[in-house]
Amino acid sequence: MSGSESVMVPIAQLTSALPDSLLRALAWIHEKPPTCDQPAIQHPCVCERLLAVHDREGHVLKALILLSALLLSTTLSAAQLELQLGESSRIWQTEELLTHPQLQAITVKDDVSYKRDMTYRAVPLAALLKGTKPQDHLQAVALDGFAAELPAAPLLNDKGARAWLAIEDPAHPWPPLSPGKPSAGPFYIVWTDPQADNISPEQWPFEVASITRMASVAERFPALLPDPALKPDDPVNQGFALFQRNCVACHRLNGAGDAQLGPDLNIPYNPTEYLGMDFLKRYIRNPQDLRHWPQAKMPGFSETVLPDADLQRLMAYLQHMAGRKIEP
Repeated sequence: MSGSESVMVPIAQLTSALPDSLLRALAWIHEKPPTCDQPAIQHPCVCERLLAVHDREGHVLKALILLSALLLSTTLSAAQLELQLGESSRIWQTEELLTHPQLQAITVKDDVSYKRDMTYRAVPLAALLKGTKPQDHLQAVALDGFAAELPAAPLLNDKGARAWLAIEDPAHPWPPLSPGKPSAGPFYIVWTDPQADNISPEQWPFEVASITRMASVAERFPALLPDPALKPDDPVNQGFALFQRNCVACHRLNGAGDAQLGPDLNIPYNPTEYLGMDFLKRYIRNPQDLRHWPQAKMPGFSETVLPDADLQRLMAYLQHMAGRKIEP
């Protein structure tokens, strides 16, 4: 059996979910030497390398990796941001945003995603949210399905904590978030002076693909609601507001929510039931204190972001909801 035949089954398994354009290009590479006039590989930076890789029997997978990198780079250059804001809805292209009249260079201190100071070319988010009112509710959805629930009022501020849309220039790409990972682009919601309003890490969505105005979390997901007999200023209701701000982007509760990343926080068990209040507090402050593993995704919530009094309110909501389980 030849080297190329020996990799046919693994490649078939690997490519089962690849887009048609990539599969066609891979077929060209596998069946015959590619030529640079084939549409899927018209790219001077990689064409010669693809030709060289094809000459080495059994190295089709390397060609696939190179071609995947090429397609990802062309996707970046063609990035677009969809704003669904009613009458002021529109689609912004990267090139349009990089020539926006309010574009400027900003420095973000201790960036939440990069863990260091970063400089971006960015537009004040309020300038793009025409027609949006402070009482509105927005959802920012990332390329990986992460859905950040964002009250509009902080996004519209022009003083204190201020929201910006950072735009990745394809000619000057941002660094990867970590080795082997993509960057935070093509669009990233960042904040200057975030400590002024205790902006949560969940309010820094990256790889943003769309921003949509929609009903509030409470309206869309009644299974998240505390007992309606509680007063509005009850710590449990205050904790529910904090849950929406800090947790609902990654976690569902009672099966309710749009999140796909973290576990449900009530079904089958609530963390107050199996961790207890003391260990839950430690876990929220720094998940690695209790469970250390390299692929962990949950960030810690410092006292700057979530003061102790707010953390107590959040845990009061979770403990309350342990008695309000609703099977999805």
